[in-house]
Amino acid sequence: MLCAVENCMKNIKHMRIVKALFAIIRGMVLVSLLVNMGMVFAVRNYVYTDIAEVPPRTVVLVLGAHVTGTRLSSVLQDRVEGGMRLMESGKGEKLLLSGDHGRKDYNEVGAMRLYVLANAPFIQHEDIFLDHAGFSTWDSMFRARDVFQVKDLIIVTQEFHISRAVAMARSLGLDAVGYALSQEHFSRRTVRFWQFREYFARVRGFFSIVFRPRPRFLGDLIPITGDGRVTWD
Repeated sequence: MLCAVENCMKNIKHMRIVKALFAIIRGMVLVSLLVNMGMVFAVRNYVYTDIAEVPPRTVVLVLGAHVTGTRLSSVLQDRVEGGMRLMESGKGEKLLLSGDHGRKDYNEVGAMRLYVLANAPFIQHEDIFLDHAGFSTWDSMFRARDVFQVKDLIIVTQEFHISRAVAMARSLGLDAVGYALSQEHFSRRTVRFWQFREYFARVRGFFSIVFRPRPRFLGDLIPITGDGRVTWD
């Protein structure tokens, strides 16, 4: 009889633990949904898909993505070409290319610069700036403000990424708008993967907005009003 009572108490205790775990999981799912919906909703009036509707800003910021040597991935090529279109349309005065150059043998911004020089002769060389330490979206926004002294900008990236990028920039006091690039020419499977990954990235981004971590690297001031060639390799 005593053993039966003890087993019953253990079962009740286990059930309480299981219920508590499910409650925690439900809460986490709810919070993540609210963060995602809130971030997209908060910046909806600052995101544009039609280049003609993008309001002019001083700086066009292109966010980095994977490169192979000096060859841009299709995602990054889209972003760089979007930035070039904005510059050609007179939407920006300075082009800031931000990406990962954390290793000597891997240089996103160097590859981006070469692509711009080869395909956009209408952009003056002194107006092209490279941010070699844009290791994350947060780092790119933080460094745009604190290293390059940017105050207003157009952010160029794909639709899945644009809300988080604009939300981060505006949380740092930047007058930021986003030019969201179409994803139609990418496979559905690829786009679904991006969206799945971005769901969790927005939650991490929310914590960056709240706690404001310093980027991995800052360094000396490089005013965007100066000559961008000082940032080249």
